[in-house]
Amino acid sequence: MKKELNLGTEKINKLLVAFAVPCVISSLINSIYNIVDQIFIGKGVGTLGNAATNVLFPLIILLSAIASLIGNGGAAYLSLKLGEKKNNDAAKSIGQTTTLTIINALVLSIISYILLPKLIYVFGCTDSVYKYALDYGRIIVLGAPFMIIYSSLSSIIRSDGSPKYSMQMLVIGAIINIILDPIFIFYFNMGVKGGALATILGQIVSFIMAIRYLFKIKSVKLAKKDFKIDKDIFKILSLGLSSFITQITVLVLFIFMNNVMTKLGTNSRFGSDIPLSVYGIISKVNSLYISTVIGISIGAQPIIGYNYGAGNKKRVQEVLRKVLITNFTIGIIFNILFVLFPREIANIFISKSDPSYKLFIDFAKLMCHSFILVCGLNALEMTTSVLLQSLGKVFKATMLAFTRQIILLIPISLILGLVLNMGIYGVLYAGLIADTLTFILAIFVFMSEYKILSKDKENIIIEDEKVNNTYNGKKIVITIAREYGSGGRFVGKILAEQLGINFYDKELIALTAKESGLTKEYIVSEDEKKTANYIDNNSDLIYLAEQKVIKKLAKKESCVIVGRCAGNILNDNKNVLKVFIYNSEEGKVKRAIKYFGLAKDKALKEVRKINKNRRKYYKYYTGTELDNISNYDLCFNSDYLSVEEIANEIKNIISK
Repeated sequence: MKKELNLGTEKINKLLVAFAVPCVISSLINSIYNIVDQIFIGKGVGTLGNAATNVLFPLIILLSAIASLIGNGGAAYLSLKLGEKKNNDAAKSIGQTTTLTIINALVLSIISYILLPKLIYVFGCTDSVYKYALDYGRIIVLGAPFMIIYSSLSSIIRSDGSPKYSMQMLVIGAIINIILDPIFIFYFNMGVKGGALATILGQIVSFIMAIRYLFKIKSVKLAKKDFKIDKDIFKILSLGLSSFITQITVLVLFIFMNNVMTKLGTNSRFGSDIPLSVYGIISKVNSLYISTVIGISIGAQPIIGYNYGAGNKKRVQEVLRKVLITNFTIGIIFNILFVLFPREIANIFISKSDPSYKLFIDFAKLMCHSFILVCGLNALEMTTSVLLQSLGKVFKATMLAFTRQIILLIPISLILGLVLNMGIYGVLYAGLIADTLTFILAIFVFMSEYKILSKDKENIIIEDEKVNNTYNGKKIVITIAREYGSGGRFVGKILAEQLGINFYDKELIALTAKESGLTKEYIVSEDEKKTANYIDNNSDLIYLAEQKVIKKLAKKESCVIVGRCAGNILNDNKNVLKVFIYNSEEGKVKRAIKYFGLAKDKALKEVRKINKNRRKYYKYYTGTELDNISNYDLCFNSDYLSVEEIANEIKNIISK
């Protein structure tokens, strides 16, 4: 469906429904999985059972983070290699991801099982909750391999072009869990063990579906050799690092909150177990709100990115307005529910016959009227974070997303709870303060980005009907690869002017922005990072977009293209002349000082650094060395010929 919708012309409402609904459903499934256990365990076991599931939640986050590291990395690498038409490497990415996932799943399960008695105390367990947490955790850990494997493979399945199957796999597992929970907990009277068993049986079914899909992969044909791990696994892992870091941050916050709830709760009338239990259930109910808002925002991301890259600023602003209004409406609804109905929400998770019922309800009301009193304001921060990602400002988006939970919440909790001796109440009001401060910061960030959208943007598009540009009636494309400081760019510029054809170097940025949906400013910043030994998922997105642009240019016109692995990209094209410009280290330093303004005492170090990373970038995307002369038709040493003379030589060869 998504492929049939035009992101630049289709009605915004229709696009948002098409893109956001699947994202919301997928996000909600994970939240519902956790909440279902809480509900039935709370009713069947009570406060201590709920606290036990909350104690184990950090371990589940950690295992999910490992699955994301491998699965998301493998999915990104698969997409990259499919885009490059390198099916053998694409098959290897699936095989290696599967092998590494299985190994990690088994090893982590064994280690977790052995260390579980100590880990649950690290996660904030109390003595009274210990037995329940151990009973629940041992079964969950035994099922961990199934969860890790299907979670990791679900990313591969989506990248293989089967997002519906991936979603069905998760939904079926969740439904089985919901059906089995009351049977095991109430009918067989298994308590927390029954909740854990229902969970892993649902995960086993999802695991079977994931493994079954491996035998019908659509994009490539798998062979036994593809499952052997080699050095490419490090590239795969590097592409999944971003999501891993995000989840580890959530892990740190959850462990911190579990511990402060138990330690500071001890000195309050609630004790240590009730705050631990209530924090877990309210956080997981709140995750329904967060999952919905994040799902809508992520669904809008490709629409925002595409239209921003295309210069359709009015459509971007329209998307933002509608997403923000929708998210704020959802936020207000949840906020009202938390403020007006905390007793009703808490009642879902505890039986009235429970001895701690009154204190449980009282703490739930206190938490809803303090810690998440203004949770509806978080809609702006979450929406703005995704907006920044859509515009390619990943670092800024990450910092804003971490502001509440890490930069503000933890320090304020420690100051109010311990330094000012407010105890558990200080931690609860820290949430209110952190949400308010984050909202104020998000207003400034959002408004500044919204104002930028009002400025005119250059919009350059390669039109299919563009008149072919030729040299002497013939179409010729010259690609120039070069070492930094060799003068290769100047050669290309002079040659294009002499031949009367277009020159593309930095000129490719606007075209790449259009193709990728990222901003020109962000692509420029990523271009600079190539000299900083930095390759990530966004680098791959930019490379694939550049690849498409270069192929379109080569098909439509004669031109000179400098850098960007163009020679390798056009390796199978006819009428392409591949040139390499190099020189001595001394020559590079002289040019760097003269033309790039580098200081004499730093020029040599900078030249070596840039060329080292340029070679690494070329090797990463082509699988061959930048200075391998067999990759080129012509090679010139600019120590012996000036850039003008090299350009003349190439022109003479083309003329002949």
